Amino acid sequence: MGITRFFITPQLPEVGAGDLAVVTGATSGIGEATVRLLVSEGFRVVGTTRKPGGVDKRLPGVTYVGLDLGNPASIEACAAEILAMGTPAVLVNNAGESQSGPFEELPRDALERLFQVNVIGHVDLTQRLLPAMRAAGRGRVVMVGSMLGSFPLGFRSSYVASKAAVKGFATAARRETAPFGIGFSTLEPGAISTGLSARRTTYVDEAGPYAAEFARMLAKLNRNEASGISAERVAREILRPIRATRPKPHYAVGSMAPVAFALARVVPQQITLNVISAKHDL
Repeated sequence: MGITRFFITPQLPEVGAGDLAVVTGATSGIGEATVRLLVSEGFRVVGTTRKPGGVDKRLPGVTYVGLDLGNPASIEACAAEILAMGTPAVLVNNAGESQSGPFEELPRDALERLFQVNVIGHVDLTQRLLPAMRAAGRGRVVMVGSMLGSFPLGFRSSYVASKAAVKGFATAARRETAPFGIGFSTLEPGAISTGLSARRTTYVDEAGPYAAEFARMLAKLNRNEASGISAERVAREILRPIRATRPKPHYAVGSMAPVAFALARVVPQQITLNVISAKHDL
């Protein structure tokens, strides 16, 4: 008879004031709120931006470095620049693109860009920083996903898939890295009021068969986000796995997250999906 092994997250070394923390997408929304909070907690913060020379609001205590997640050479250079400053104790993978459109009409080049930016780019950056963190014997990696990664919504299939992929990488990697003192967690926010609606990329045939329903969903999505939680609230949730000595695999905030995840555990999946669709006028 075989022996079943139960993995219990070991108590990890603490990280805190004076340690180096890296936040991608640090000049707006969740990223900006997170770097502000980490500075207030005493971390030395590196924030990434696609245009480091054009940062309008340079926050005291933050060093800005260039990073274009769509460009592998930029990722390599960014990692080298970060490691020249020291070994990160915290990495918050936050930057990304929000994309919407009917599944049938999503262009291949748009899908490839989305997965490079939202998934592969962050995996690449993390892989480049992880050896130093492992050698130091401590660290926290937080992947900023989305509740849509757990609760898929029509016309958001590409974004849903990218966030589900991020969660999958983090959940699997935590078992590999915990023996080296490194915790991996995913934070899934719900609707957030960050102005993201104006920056979302959309792909739809305005005269096509999906146009009317897509427009209705998008209008409701924008309204939900306008009344969503603040970026500062999400940043406080990101701090939880950073501070925890036994960080959980998954954290969620906003959009009635405790109710949504509890409901998903006890009702058929299709009912949960119907509730999510109804909330978005589908």
